[in-house]
Amino acid sequence: MHDLPLPDAPAADPQDWIRHGTPAFRRTNLALFAAGLATFGLLYCVQPLMPEFSRDYGVSEAGAAMSLSLTTGVLAFAMLFAGGLSDAWGRKPVMVASLLSSAVLVLASAAMPDWASLLVVRTLLGLTLSGLPAVAMTYLSEEMHVESIGLGMGLYISGSAVGGMGGRLVAGVLADFFGWRTGVAVVGVIGLVCALAFWRALPPSRRFVRQPWDARALAARFAGMFRDRGLPWLFVEGFLLLGAFVTVYNYLGYRLLAPPYNLSQAVVGLIFGIYLIGTFSSAWMGHLAGKLGRRKVLWTALALMMVGVLLTLAASLWLIALGIVAITFGFFGGHSIVSSWVGRRAGAAKAQASSMYLFCYYMGSSVAGASGGLFYAAHGWNGVAAFVGALVLAGLVIALGLVRLKPLVNVATPPTPMSKGAMG
Repeated sequence: MHDLPLPDAPAADPQDWIRHGTPAFRRTNLALFAAGLATFGLLYCVQPLMPEFSRDYGVSEAGAAMSLSLTTGVLAFAMLFAGGLSDAWGRKPVMVASLLSSAVLVLASAAMPDWASLLVVRTLLGLTLSGLPAVAMTYLSEEMHVESIGLGMGLYISGSAVGGMGGRLVAGVLADFFGWRTGVAVVGVIGLVCALAFWRALPPSRRFVRQPWDARALAARFAGMFRDRGLPWLFVEGFLLLGAFVTVYNYLGYRLLAPPYNLSQAVVGLIFGIYLIGTFSSAWMGHLAGKLGRRKVLWTALALMMVGVLLTLAASLWLIALGIVAITFGFFGGHSIVSSWVGRRAGAAKAQASSMYLFCYYMGSSVAGASGGLFYAAHGWNGVAAFVGALVLAGLVIALGLVRLKPLVNVATPPTPMSKGAMG
């Protein structure tokens, strides 16, 4: 098949675009930073608690990982429909409802009396969270000027990085002193505050055109994406990126709590502070890709992740930490590049392309995150590293193949104006 661009949305008044340096740009960044903070804090707060779940409920490493894998699995499927729902109901209403209901569910999960009920609430959380990630990417693609979208996407992902770190850090550290239920409850309260801030700060959509729910038209837009030469490979790249990343963090705590390291739960929780690197790498690599081209930069993110995986095989705690830094830097940079690339190639099917990308992305978390437990049980950390290394190697091969992908001739992608200041 030849590379055929999907049709673009009707042209809008240039003044309707959200541009770098304007009050609307700052409000949008503040709102989406809060949304990323809440979404990924609520989603990943259980990750450092998996050893606690194994002790309290007597479940295996792979069983404890279901507290995250069930959420991300349901999230992946639900996001296939979230874009179509936002086409009919509007971007902001869907995102606000998603954040508020998700925060309430996480608060409820802290009070669940047994493992089965906790898993039920975590499964429902996947459903409610689905209204934010795909729709946020669509909102940015619709509302941001082409010169600002790379930076806007990078800053949103930076908020996601802080949220992913903060949720893990707060839950992990508080669990050591007050129990895991307190840690989860505090994350729920923070999520509720962020949801209210998002509601107030996000500008209403100005370029959104409401589309009634039409299953046939929706199916046609999904089918159109797979006629593009690049989009299907970008979807697979998302699966591999998050699958590798989540697997590392799922089982890192088990390794560091055990001999010879014998670290405390609080110290293991603090290791998630490495996530701060993602707030820099997502914006910096997104900008670099805007200047040099996504094709030329994406493979370097995967290569860096591979170096990180090899470093985690060392016995030295410092080399392990350096490896986690490299994996984290490469992951957030790669995700920033791929997610913005999907939006640029999708044309009028941005909502569906975002949904499909994130479906694959979170299926990577669900499938690989749970499967990694089997490798850990059979071969310890060496097994996990081999599994993750295979995922990253496959991603690297795809990234090198995408170097030859021809750009769509009618879609301009100017560099992100990072030199003008990250926050406008």
